[in-house]
Amino acid sequence: MQSPVPHDPPIYRRIADRLRQAIQAGEFRDGDRLPGENALMAEYGIARATARQALSVLINEGMAVPRRGSGVYVRQFRPIRRHGSRRLSREQWGTGRAIWDGDASGRPYVVDDLTIAREPAAEDAARVLGCDEVWVRRRRYSVDGRPVQLAASCFPAELVAGTAIVQPDTGPGGVYARLRDLGHTPVHFTEEVRARMPAPDEADRLALSAGTPVIVVCRTAYTTGGGAVELNIMIMDAASYVLQYDFDA
Repeated sequence: MQSPVPHDPPIYRRIADRLRQAIQAGEFRDGDRLPGENALMAEYGIARATARQALSVLINEGMAVPRRGSGVYVRQFRPIRRHGSRRLSREQWGTGRAIWDGDASGRPYVVDDLTIAREPAAEDAARVLGCDEVWVRRRRYSVDGRPVQLAASCFPAELVAGTAIVQPDTGPGGVYARLRDLGHTPVHFTEEVRARMPAPDEADRLALSAGTPVIVVCRTAYTTGGGAVELNIMIMDAASYVLQYDFDA
């Protein structure tokens, strides 16, 4: 029985492959404009719809981003290596360093879009934290000028009311150092990780290209007695992260 004859990929895929190779070879750098639909039509003798498909492949892969009325531009980004256990070690926040100092590895990062509010606890927060009201810290993180993560940390309202945890600047070591100061030192963390497509507002705030999924990490911090003192829900641009977890056999 003869093996089936392999078929060449469609022309739009071949064009996308050539553009991807050119980006990876450094012929196009971050922020450079890629050949537009008219240029691809002229070079390859293809229809506009085919040229649009070729560019859409790179947009959906996160390698390029469209700008309305301007064109399609290269969007290269060195992924953030997020080390699940090391970043939460007491040696990190207990000595006054921010958790994000480890994530960014010296790259410039910014926390913006910060809001802090006392609110009725949502269903998950009420169940995990065992309270009816919470203080919530919502913020967005950007690395190298690119939005990469949205985060919302919930704390039992009565536990943190009037403390630095509900202030914009939480001080050296961040919220975990302040929980320690309150006598509620986090000693154990659990994280649940899943992937999904972003909601429209999430895609807008993270400047995601069409088709880019997000990683949702739900972390709970526990004290020695087993009480939960924080529920943190993080929404990450999947194209911007490598999640690393180390285990002993």
